[in-house]
Amino acid sequence: MKKFAALISFALAALVPTAALAYVGPGAGLSLLGALWALIAAVGTVLIFIVAWPVRRMLRRRRAADNAGARHMEATHQAPADKQSR
Repeated sequence: MKKFAALISFALAALVPTAALAYVGPGAGLSLLGALWALIAAVGTVLIFIVAWPVRRMLRRRRAADNAGARHMEATHQAPADKQSR
């Protein structure tokens, strides 16, 4: 029981706010905000690319299939015309 009471009193003492007696100038604050914005932008960019990757892959496959189908259609339509001209 004494250990529990000591743990509780230590936790309360650690959580009680005290004066920091430190000065954070505007340069340090702006540096911290700049670093935070850079971190947020980096994480956002990563998430966008992770979401966009499968979509881009699907569009490329669809475009490739459309191009292959168009080439096939051109080949089948041109073949009879070539035979007729001979």
